[in-house]
Amino acid sequence: MISTVSNMFNYGVAPKPFLKWAGGKTQLIKQISKFLPLGLNNGSIKKYVEPFIGGGALFFWIASNYPVKELFISDINVDLVLAYKTIQCDIDDLMKLLLDIENKYLSLNNHQRAEYFYQVRNDFNQQRNQMNLIDYNSDWVERTAQMIFLNKTCFNGLFRVNSKGEFNVPVGKYKKPSICNQQTLKTVNKILQRTEIIQGDFSKCEIFIDENTLVYFDPPYRPISNTSNFTAYSHQIFDDSEQLRLHNYFQKLDKKGALLMLSNSDPKNYNIEDDFFEQLYNGYRIERVKASRSINSNSAKRNPINELLIMNY
Repeated sequence: MISTVSNMFNYGVAPKPFLKWAGGKTQLIKQISKFLPLGLNNGSIKKYVEPFIGGGALFFWIASNYPVKELFISDINVDLVLAYKTIQCDIDDLMKLLLDIENKYLSLNNHQRAEYFYQVRNDFNQQRNQMNLIDYNSDWVERTAQMIFLNKTCFNGLFRVNSKGEFNVPVGKYKKPSICNQQTLKTVNKILQRTEIIQGDFSKCEIFIDENTLVYFDPPYRPISNTSNFTAYSHQIFDDSEQLRLHNYFQKLDKKGALLMLSNSDPKNYNIEDDFFEQLYNGYRIERVKASRSINSNSAKRNPINELLIMNY
C-alpha cells in the first residue's frame, strides 16, 4: 500500500481534514511548522507516524509538503479509523451516499432537520454493536456517511461520546452545511492511498518506528481547569496515568533514535504553579504556541490560550 512519493504536490487542492475534531491543529499549522525537524526537507526522515490521528490536520500538511516515503496513522477510536479506511477504499460510493444525504437534509425545514438528525444519531449508536468493525465491508460506507453527516450538522461540530461509546452531541443550527465536500474527500483519498491505517492504542505503532521516523503525538489533552474536562473522543479514559504511560513511551522511542513531537494543554493558563508537563518531560525541549478555543459552549471563553509543544530535538 505504501509507496515512494512521486506526485506529492498534485492533489488539486490543499488537503485538509474531512472531519472537525476537538483539539484539531488546522489553526496551528503555521506555528507548528516552524518547529518541524530539518530532516523533513532533505529527505532524511523516511517515515511519519501519528498515533492519535483525530482530524489529521498536521498529517495532511506533512504528507503534501514533504518527501516522506512512508505514512502511518492510528487511533483508538474505532469509528474514526473506520472512516479513514472507508475513504481509502470506497470513496465513490461514500460520496454518492453523502450527496444523497446532503440533498435530502437541505430540502427539510428546521423541525424536520432535527428529527432527521436524531434518527441518524440513533441509528449510528444502535448499529455500533451489530457491525463488523474489523473486516472491511459495504456497511462501513453507510456508517462513515452517518459519522460525517453528524459531524457536519451537530452542535459546534464536535465528536463526543459517552461512557458507552455512544455519540451524544445535539443537533446544530446551520443554514446550509456542506455535508459532502467532494474536493476534500478526493484529496484525502489520494493521500490515504499511500498510508497505513491502524486501529488501536498509541503503542501499536512502535513496530514501524526507527531512527528515520518523525512521530507526532496529539493525545487527548490534560484538562486545564476543573471545569474543562473534554477528553471524550472515545469511551476510554485518558487521565494522568495515561499521560504518564505516554511519557514512558515517548522516552522509549527517544532511545530508539526517532524524532518526536508532542502537543498538550498548558496547565499554566489557569495555574502558574502547575508544572505537570515541565516535570514529566524534564530534559526535553518545551515550546508554547497560541491556540484559540474553537469548541466551547461559552463564546466569551473562546480566547487565545497557550498549548505546549514538546520535542526531543
